[in-house]
Amino acid sequence: MHRFLIAAAVAFVALPAAAQQKIDFILNWVPGGDHAPYYYAKKMGWYAKDGIDLNIEPGKGSALATQKVGAGANPIGLADMGGVLVAKGKGANTVAVFNVYANSPQGMYWLKSSGIQGIKDFPGKKIGNPAADGARVMWPALAKANGVDPKSVVWVNIDANAKLSALKSKAIDVTTSFYNIHHIFQRELGADLGFLAWRDVGLNPYGNSVIVNADFLAKNKPLVDKFVKVTQRAFAACVKDPAPCIQALIDANGALKLANETVNWQLVEVLMSDKNSREVALGIHDDARMKADYELVRDYVGIDKPFDVKATYTNEFLDRSIKMTK
Repeated sequence: MHRFLIAAAVAFVALPAAAQQKIDFILNWVPGGDHAPYYYAKKMGWYAKDGIDLNIEPGKGSALATQKVGAGANPIGLADMGGVLVAKGKGANTVAVFNVYANSPQGMYWLKSSGIQGIKDFPGKKIGNPAADGARVMWPALAKANGVDPKSVVWVNIDANAKLSALKSKAIDVTTSFYNIHHIFQRELGADLGFLAWRDVGLNPYGNSVIVNADFLAKNKPLVDKFVKVTQRAFAACVKDPAPCIQALIDANGALKLANETVNWQLVEVLMSDKNSREVALGIHDDARMKADYELVRDYVGIDKPFDVKATYTNEFLDRSIKMTK
């Protein structure tokens, strides 16, 4: 009897605490301060506790993340919502389940010494960024909203890490970047920094959102529900106390610097905050704003096949008690 109890105890210990389902989560870009909550929740075991074996895959642009999730190559990803709407019109099978950037993070950078003063001076200029960058998808909307012909610029393919060097060497005239690394451009360009925030010139669609392949969502609603709630809780925790979140990011990506990613995260908090995230729920997609974003993309960028914008997002998995506190 005694041997039986010991054997039973050993067998019990050998059993996994919970069945784990692997999820390959593709980021919009290489890991940075804006991705700290995912690494923090993973380090703390929050995803694992809910049966999720999360693999965080570095990205190479929102367009690529949208393409991979839409095709089912990755079940979940992170991508710019404007580009997601464009892709939906082309048949991408995605649903947004959590909004990160309530304000557009997109910005344009140039050297003041080049003579460029603003977007009206962009025609004839070379804009450099990666081919799959979300800014390229939404550029026609920005251009038309400011009376510029979208086809009047030349796009140059460069690596993300080459933006500043290409700008300084004048291989390109303008580049694009997210606001959460604005401090790096300030540091490197100083008084010669030329900058335009899209949200300040009449274009403020939702930015990065967590998107899910629609077929995967239909078959795995309980799992997606757990993923969203853990992620939402992680973002709230990082707003309250960023330090352990930034450390988790650095622990998983050793080349990053604490000071730099801390500032990155501080700028992310600016992008996360709006009336709805503060008063309704952190991560919400507001119906009126989504309708306006759809109309903006339809009128300025173009949608190949019209669709009901409400089919592109859901707020059903959000915990309404969790709100942005800043």
